[in-house]
Amino acid sequence: MPRQRNIPKHKRWLAITLAIIAIIAAGLWFTQAQWRQVLASWTGERTLGEQLKGTLALAYLNLTQPTPETEPYTPMRYTGICPYGVNTFLEQEVEVAKIERSLQMISEAGFCWIRQEFPWEDIEISAKGDYWDHKWDVDAWAKYDRIVDLAEQYDVQIIARLDRPPAWSRAVGSAEGWTMAPPDDYEDFGDYVYAVVSRYKGRIRYYQIWNEPNIYPEWGDQPADPAAYVKLLQIAYRRAKEADPDCVIISAALAQTTEETPLEFGPRNISDLTYLEMMYDAGLAGNYDIMGAMVYGLWTGPNDLRTSTDRANFSRVQLLRQIMVKHGDSDKPIWASEVGWNAQPATMTESVPYGRVTEEEQAAYAVQAYQRAARNWPWMGVMNYWFLRRPSDAEINQPWYYFRLLEPDFSPLPAYTALTELAHLPRKVLPGYFQEDHWALDYQGAWQLVKDEQAVLGAYQQGSQGSELQFSFEGTDMQLVVFPMTEAAVIAVTIDNRAPMDVQLAASNSPNSQMVSLAWSLPAGSHQVRVVVSKGTLNLDGIIIRNTSRPQWLWIGGAVLLIAVAAFIIFHSRRGAREGQS
Repeated sequence: MPRQRNIPKHKRWLAITLAIIAIIAAGLWFTQAQWRQVLASWTGERTLGEQLKGTLALAYLNLTQPTPETEPYTPMRYTGICPYGVNTFLEQEVEVAKIERSLQMISEAGFCWIRQEFPWEDIEISAKGDYWDHKWDVDAWAKYDRIVDLAEQYDVQIIARLDRPPAWSRAVGSAEGWTMAPPDDYEDFGDYVYAVVSRYKGRIRYYQIWNEPNIYPEWGDQPADPAAYVKLLQIAYRRAKEADPDCVIISAALAQTTEETPLEFGPRNISDLTYLEMMYDAGLAGNYDIMGAMVYGLWTGPNDLRTSTDRANFSRVQLLRQIMVKHGDSDKPIWASEVGWNAQPATMTESVPYGRVTEEEQAAYAVQAYQRAARNWPWMGVMNYWFLRRPSDAEINQPWYYFRLLEPDFSPLPAYTALTELAHLPRKVLPGYFQEDHWALDYQGAWQLVKDEQAVLGAYQQGSQGSELQFSFEGTDMQLVVFPMTEAAVIAVTIDNRAPMDVQLAASNSPNSQMVSLAWSLPAGSHQVRVVVSKGTLNLDGIIIRNTSRPQWLWIGGAVLLIAVAAFIIFHSRRGAREGQS
């Protein structure tokens, strides 16, 4: 009888480890494309080496710091609307026909918004109260009136950006480095804001006050000053509301910068995160309706999940949101003033300040950016792509020129085509807490908007017997937010191809709206809903969608755990080998 060989314990562990590694290696080899795609979806990186490094960095960040607190299920205004916007330079067009063609292509692409400058220096040009262009002997308002007229013609809403003071408003005039600096007297800017908002009351509702005041030269050749900007914003907010109480004020979008120079050295650039904290310290709360933000991807794609103060990437906006939550502004949304990727040609090698992607990658990233925001950030409203087109190719040697969607001759780039396809997809309600005015909701029959201070954000939709509501949503769970009714009601609910179910809604004397669950634990993905009021009335005060499917971090956690187990086994096998030799 052969003698049984006694294999040392550490060698058995080593054999098991090698087997595990072989299985993992084989799996990675045969599914390399799939794994590369997964790694790209975690890191936004394109090369395998950067994807592996990025995954390790992502794991480290998730182990060492908490997930940003963004309170995604807080009810808020100005979300659940068409998110597709684009930046324009229509005031620089000489030919009215080109303004109209731009707006026609914007509308045809499915963009609902333009972010358009109304430069103070181009309207109140020569002196306070003087709105005449003496150089061309024309009304300085005329070109902006045309833009507003044509935007209305093509059903495009305007976000008017108000900044760029005229030379007469500063003692230094337009000296080098000072052309975008604030005026000496902030009340002069308040008067300008009042003039613009008064002129376009009922036609333009959304106004952004300034742009990137945390960096040079947008605040002039001087240190960035959060307290001074807040003072300017407070005046602008007050004067705008005097002109039109229904107008909506967007705070300046802060430049994404990680610069943390000590303030005692008088930095001309301040990190957007530090600057926002200082804005709150200076009295920001109550002086804006929407937070503006720059949401560029720069050197990585929109799926880069790494979120830290030292990274300027697409995820950074979550840290701005966290600061808002910390200061009690979770009920205010963020709108992206600018978002995009730069397709600077490979032949331009002297300077690459904004990262570089191919035109095809630019198109793919644009779509993924809107998709990620819609699925994961219910506090994000409109996202304005940077930018539509320039009037000419005079800046073709400048890196920033290559963010464009159209060439000067209106030839579309791949990103324009990709965003057009995205904007024409069927509308959906994605995860979040949204109001009764969500743009994906299709009301049929006798519905009316009822204003009531007790309702969430002051209003609800009331549907009488026979009224219908139809919509698609993406998630696993769905609830209706129902405002109290004096009489009981019944609604018939159909989800996908299932049989209709009757849901009883009890009468209530409570002043608070109630959550009524209509779907839970559905398969992840898209679902169709039809709600019919069978008896009584339905007071719809909102919709809540959740996605409780397993997060992809379970896969990351499993991979990290597997690596840790393998490392533990190797360590103990080596230790056993050393002990066996001693």
